[in-house]
Parts: sequence; C-alpha cells; structure tokens
Amino acid sequence: MDTTTHPADSHDLIRVLGARANNLRDVSVAIPKRRLTVFTGVSGSGKSSLVFGTIAAESRRLINETYSTFVQGFMPQAARPDTDVLEGLTPAIVVDQERMTPQSRSTVGTASDAHAMLRIVFSRLGVPSAGPGFHYSFNQPAGACPRCEGTGQVSDIDLDALVDRDRSLLEGAIRVPGYTPGGWLVGVYAGSGFLDPDKKLRDYTETELHDLLHRESTKVKVGSSTLSYEGLVHRVRKSLLSKDKDALQPHLRAFVERAVAFAPCPECGGARLNAAALASRIRGVNIAECCAMQISDLADWVRGLDEPSAAPLLENLRRTLDSFVEVGLGYLSLDRPSGTLSGGEAQRVKMIRHLGSSLTDVTYVFDEPTVGLHPHDIRRMNDLLLRLRDKGNTVLVVEHKPETILIADHVVDLGPAAGIAGGRVCYEGDVDGLRASDTLTGRHLGYRAALKDRVRTPAGVLPIRGADRNNLRGVDVDVPLGVLTVVTGVAGSGKSSLVHGAVSRADGVVVVDQTAIKGSRRSNPATYTGLLDPIRTAFAKANKVKAALFSANSEGACPACKGAGVVYTDLALMAGVATVCEECEGHRFQAEVLKHTLGGRNIAEVLALPVDEAADFFAADGAAGVPAAHRILTRLREVGLGYLTLGQPLTTLSGGERQRLKLAVQMASDGGVYVLDEPTTGLHLADVAHLLTLLDRLVDAGRSVIVIEHHLAVVAHADHVIDMGPGAGHDGGRVVFQGTPAQLVADRSTLTGEYLARYVEG
Repeated sequence: MDTTTHPADSHDLIRVLGARANNLRDVSVAIPKRRLTVFTGVSGSGKSSLVFGTIAAESRRLINETYSTFVQGFMPQAARPDTDVLEGLTPAIVVDQERMTPQSRSTVGTASDAHAMLRIVFSRLGVPSAGPGFHYSFNQPAGACPRCEGTGQVSDIDLDALVDRDRSLLEGAIRVPGYTPGGWLVGVYAGSGFLDPDKKLRDYTETELHDLLHRESTKVKVGSSTLSYEGLVHRVRKSLLSKDKDALQPHLRAFVERAVAFAPCPECGGARLNAAALASRIRGVNIAECCAMQISDLADWVRGLDEPSAAPLLENLRRTLDSFVEVGLGYLSLDRPSGTLSGGEAQRVKMIRHLGSSLTDVTYVFDEPTVGLHPHDIRRMNDLLLRLRDKGNTVLVVEHKPETILIADHVVDLGPAAGIAGGRVCYEGDVDGLRASDTLTGRHLGYRAALKDRVRTPAGVLPIRGADRNNLRGVDVDVPLGVLTVVTGVAGSGKSSLVHGAVSRADGVVVVDQTAIKGSRRSNPATYTGLLDPIRTAFAKANKVKAALFSANSEGACPACKGAGVVYTDLALMAGVATVCEECEGHRFQAEVLKHTLGGRNIAEVLALPVDEAADFFAADGAAGVPAAHRILTRLREVGLGYLTLGQPLTTLSGGERQRLKLAVQMASDGGVYVLDEPTTGLHLADVAHLLTLLDRLVDAGRSVIVIEHHLAVVAHADHVIDMGPGAGHDGGRVVFQGTPAQLVADRSTLTGEYLARYVEG
C-alpha cells in the first residue's frame, strides 16, 4: 500500500506503533523527517488524535519532563499517549487555530514581535530619542500614557448602573453581576464596619458613600477572617475593565456595555503612549502612526529607510513585515487588538514568529493553515510551508484543501469514515499513490463542482447602502433573497465587514458562525441542543423517578467527582494530576442512577453513543422511540455531525464543528435569512458535496442563505456571487463583481473569477 521509499536510517523517521488515542485503532505509521507530511480524512477520522493527541502531545510531555518538579507543578499535565512505541520525536511547535486570548494590551504587533523590533528601531533612529526600546512600549510604565495607563481609552462609570440608591446592601443595592445579598462579595462590604448594611444608600453620608464607592484598598476584619476591602468603583475597574470586553462572559459584557462609557484617552488621543514616545519621529512619523499603518504600507515605509547603522535590524523587521503580506495578512495593522482576529488569522500571525526562527530540525504542526484563505493566498501559504521544510524541519499539516495536499512529500489518509468507523490508516505514501488509491480522499482529490444549468430567481432584495465599516468604501449593493448567495474575495477584502456589519444586523437574520460556544467542559452536544431534556424525561417516565437524576450537573451526579468524571489532585510542590473518578469510573453518574435503563441502555451509555447510532436508537421504530430526541438528532446528522458522541465536551470541538452544531440548532427556528461564515471549515472534500445539498435544502424550504466562503465548489454552486476586492485592506472594500457564477467565469476580471474559471474547466 505504501508507495514511498522511506529513509533507510530509522533516525530519519518518526515511528508510531499501536496508537490508540480516542478512536485510533492500533495505528502505526512511519513519518519521514525533514519532509512535509499532510494528514487527510473526513472529520472525526482520527487525524487530530494522531497528530496533536499523540505525536505533538508526547513531544511536549517529554520536553516538560526536563524541567524541575517545582517548575512542572506550574505547567499543564498530561499522561503519556496510549501507544506501544513512539520514537524519533523532535521538539514540536503547534501552530493551531485557537483564537488569541482577548486582552486589551495584546495587539498584532506584540503577538508577532514586530512591535518589539520597531521599538528598537525608534530607540536607535528616533529624533528626539525617548530612550531605550521599552520607553516606546505602552505595556511599560516608562512608555505608557499616564492618563490611560497604556490602554488608549478612558472609561466613565455610571454610578446609577452600579448601585440602586433606594435599597440597602442586604436588599441588593449593588447591581454588579455576582454581588448578591448573602454572597461573600457583598458580605465584605456589609461586615466591613464602614457601612450600615440595613441602611438605604440614599441615606448614606458623604463619607459612607465614598467608602462604598471609592475607598482605597485596606484590610478589614470580617468575622474571624481578615479580608481586603476596596471601593466598588476600584474593584469593578480591576475585575472587569482591565480585561478585553469581548473576553467577558455575556452577562458581564452586557453589564459593562450598560454601565460604562468608553472614549479615546484625551491625553494621548488613543495612541497609548506618553508624550516623549510620541514626540520621537523617524522621517516625520512616530511609532504610533507606524503601528496604525496597514502592514503592507509599513513594509514599504521601512524599506525606504536607508540607515547603515541599523541595517541588520531593519532587514529583520522588513522580513517580518513581508511575511505578513506573504500569508495574506498585509491588510492588518500592528495596533489591531489580537483578540479580534479570526482563528485562521491568529494561526497565520503565530506562523510568522516561526518563519524567522533560528531553530532547525523541529517539528511544526499545523491545523488547517488554509482556513480563511482565498485560492490566491493558499498558493503563498504553501510556499511558506515548503520554506519551513527546506530549513530542515519536519512539517506536519492536518488539511482538507487539495491545493495543499498536492504539495505534500508524504500523505497519511485516515478513515475510512468518522468516529468508531474511522481511526485506521487507509493510505500512506506519496500523492500519486493517493490519487490512484481507492480511498475516499483519493477518489475526491480531483472533485469539481459544476456550474448550475439554471440558477434560482430572487424573491426580493436586501438593500445595503453606504456601508463603510472598516475598509468598506460606501458600498451600495442589493443582496438577493430566496436564493443561495456567496460573498467571496481575498482575505481582508471586506467580506465579513459587509455581511456582519450590514446584513447580520437586519431583522430576521440568523447568524451561524465559528465563535466559541459559551460553556464549561460539562457542556456537550446533548445539553447545548436541548437533546438531553427529552432524553431525561423519557428515562424518568420509563423508570418512574425524577428527571433530575439523569443529569450529571444535578441530583444524579457522582458525589465523589461532582459529575465531572475526573478528580483533580493537588500534590503541593509536585505536579498535580487528574485521574478518572474511581467511584463512577468516569461515567459521571451515581451507581443507583446507572441501574435505570431505557431501551436496554443506561444514561451514561446513551451519552456515549455517536449521533448516528443515537438517531436510530431514538427513532420511532428504534429501541427507545423518543420522537423529540430523534428530531434533534436528525438535524445533527444532516449537518454532518453524525460521528460526534452526545456527551463529547464542547471545548473539544473545532470551529467548523461548532458552526455546524449551531446550524443544527438554528434549523429549528423560523429565521428567514441565514448567514454562514466559511461553513466548509474542517470539511473533507467528500463532505463539501453534502454541505451543498444541505444549503439547497435550506433555500428550497423558503430561506435565504448568505455564505461567506472561499471554497470554489461553494462559489460554483451559488445562485448569486458578490465578489469583494480587488485586493485587501485599503486596496479592497469595493464590490468588483456581482452576478451568477457563470458570468463570473466568463468575465474573468477578478482574482476569484480567474481561479473559478480554472476550477470548473479542470
């Protein structure tokens, strides 16, 4: 089956024997080092379990073990992956799609080291000099604006939104979420001795009101404990306003939006820096103005600096900025908050840090690096992956796009299906061998969606007038209703700004995106979709007991692990560990609860079922027969999530899986217009055709579907295309084409038209 000639020396191989993580079934592979290996297969086939959960995980575990026990105590702990043999590993660097943590002090510049290099340039060449490099940093007291402390904005708190003056502390006078009467937070204020807890706030003296709202931090004795007391305004600023608003839980974010007014800092004008840093200029430009430039423009500006004394530094900075352009991020600016980046953008920003690295012979692991990229940008991404390989590194890529599969030196195809029907190596070898193989990936490698013979006629339009969000240039466009509309264009061309800035705000629009689903590791598809409710009811009815017993978050929870399934043990200075609960053996429920069955299965066994099996189990003619549960499971199956288990933690889902889960929930709503943001993310080539069928079904049911998408199969299948561009950033922001896919192919006047023509013509 393997058509590749592996290096004779075992030192040139990463060998995995008998891998059993998640659904892997004793998988054995031999991966050549210093080569580009692409891992393919349908969603849920075991790609991530092999690459991230086995190879990368063991590499990181072994590196962590080189640290002292004391240091290891502060690091995340992981058990050795379930394998027989893992050898030939090199240090692994994982470059994933996890969004960067929203943090008010983190920007594209600070996340990529470009800002650090720019600060040194200004410390060397700026006139007048503000001092060393850290004097140009808004995250250091020496460079930060003293008024806003480097955040670039000031906040004004509405005291009436903070407290209810007609109530006492014990009656709930504090309106901040979490400050409930009887809770420990209110208890500190009530027991401080500074305030009368039964007195209404409107009757407070000036001193009492100051102590409640503005008193500086001090120690107070409450009962037998000594606690820190601080005025409510100070506490809110530290606990809520010091964080990026988008990082807050929805109820906290809603409170901040209601109670706090933000404005640019009047002292620095939002530039974050003090007067000395802003006064320092190079050729008339200060560092804040540099960071506000589009990165492609900043690269040109740096290229124009001819300063022999800083030549190596300028060359390094130029290379970094050019890398942004190469990965399709030239439209960003260095002052863009990192928390606002999409998963694909975040991954490419992380990638830039490694392109200039001096490290060699390491293993780089990428998770779908083409996410969010137009075909024009995928070619440039491929060049960067090859460049990393050519520096002497091993590059492992989990990917579905054929453009990237085709550049691989080695391919590992997992399957043949998802979940328990996957977890095996279907093919291992070179691309030519994959193409000739009879695997699902091999058969679909040359898949092409054809242009429609006939497109649907719009039932009306959604007019957009004067759209000017971000880089949009007063865009006027009519979005047709009752059809499948695809909005496309290169990354940064204005697609999301147009759709989310104008369309998504209209009445009756249902937005289904890839953002994280709020919830803990206790949340799963069964709880998120409401599926658990009819299941619990059916269990209760069949066994004549309370429904609450069949919830691991309620009365049925195992008392030892409180329904978590694992027990966390703190070993003081030694590394803490998480072990499967001995009481419930990881099932999360009390033993008495597991004695109750429905259709021959207990609740833990039902939650361990994949969606496909559960749909049959709860069908009218199935073992259980619960119509309400079957309807929800059918929708999950329709969106391609048949392989997920009902109890799988939501925290383990990919962006594409999260979007399809949300879509399954929204399919039950009466929304007239659906907006989907890159729904092909994480989809195998064979599943794209299934997605197109689903989109057709939504439109045929009377809904309007608007899709932001780069995948040419989706563009070809559209009834109407809106192409944004012609470039990214300030080179984009215009509608460069609108019409049918056939007209776009015939026109060939845009990058999308050119690539679509090549696609449909084979």
